[in-house]
Amino acid sequence: MKRYLEKEITKDLQKKMVFLSGPRQCGKTTLAKQIMASYPTSLYLNWDSTPGKRAILKEEIDESANLIVFDEIHKFRNWKNKVKGLFDTRLAHQSFLVTGSARLDVYRRGGDSLMGRYHHWRLHPITPDEIVDKLSPQEVVERIMLLGGFPEPFLQNDEREARRWRLERSEKVIKEDIRDLEAVRDISRLNLLLELLRERVGSPISINNLAEEIQVSHKTIQHWIEVLEQMYIIFRVYPFSNKISRSLQKQSKIYFFDVANGVDDLGSRSENLLACALLKRLQFLSDRDGFRYELCYIRDKEKREVDFAVVRNGLVLDLIECKYARAESHKSLQYFGSKLAVTNLWQLSVKSQPLSIIRGVAHLSIGEAFALNVLHSLPEKCSSILSSTLRER
Repeated sequence: MKRYLEKEITKDLQKKMVFLSGPRQCGKTTLAKQIMASYPTSLYLNWDSTPGKRAILKEEIDESANLIVFDEIHKFRNWKNKVKGLFDTRLAHQSFLVTGSARLDVYRRGGDSLMGRYHHWRLHPITPDEIVDKLSPQEVVERIMLLGGFPEPFLQNDEREARRWRLERSEKVIKEDIRDLEAVRDISRLNLLLELLRERVGSPISINNLAEEIQVSHKTIQHWIEVLEQMYIIFRVYPFSNKISRSLQKQSKIYFFDVANGVDDLGSRSENLLACALLKRLQFLSDRDGFRYELCYIRDKEKREVDFAVVRNGLVLDLIECKYARAESHKSLQYFGSKLAVTNLWQLSVKSQPLSIIRGVAHLSIGEAFALNVLHSLPEKCSSILSSTLRER
């Protein structure tokens, strides 16, 4: 399976070093090896292997290699200085690709800066905008709802094997990555936090309430959530505000990169799926084009709420409500659309439904929305595509 970042990373490697980060087992190593195959000679060094670790520490780099891949090197405490030194003394024909299951742009701050030496790309699990084994976008959505979007369980398409894979992955992430890298010792309470967050997917969370339930300090809960974010287990969606400082002080929502991991409610799982798909798309556009995209939600004092707002450089492009099945237009979409002068109003469902536009709100399935590529487009482009699709039907 060819992943969506291969072409972009290959192009950037001609100019700078490339960082590739993302959740454990989302396909980073596979993608790196696919990119290696396009080079005359390459060298793969994995920090988790003894030969790879030795070669990195002793700086034993094959001078004939055109591409050098450093996999999981963020586990080495002084990795930034090591990579900087190797990159600055590389030969003219050599390119560097660094991969890791943590946020390489921020992880373990300190040491010499790598600023200006790299481009950063974030790889996500499979979502409806990827072409997979000739599956339709709707079939991709249905399989993600059942198995999640991580490549191995998704491609195997076996529920029992997906459960076994998920259990093994959870053990590795919690008991190896987080415990070893962040020195989090209270694993049982961390697991309890994860269970409580799964129950709250799609709802604003209160750090104070979580601290009381788990009986740890507010500071500890905040730190654990930051660790879970850095390890690509969860991500936060903040409320939209014209003043960023005000936005950060309000309650965020939390979603999981693994859509099928313990989120049993179909409505919450649907919202989690759409959150993952939107975040992936917006991060891709940010990494490629340099715009500041944000995925937010909107809620006012009267508790009117819209699930998602796509924001580019502070301007709201889309308001999106998510449902499992077809439903009447959500009133808050029209209210906030008018208040914020947003015309791209969407009500998307997991279940397939015919495209319709009702009082300015476009109703269609998540699969079709990504197939048509209309989200976060200019209003006139959205209108043109939707009108053309309706005429064809």
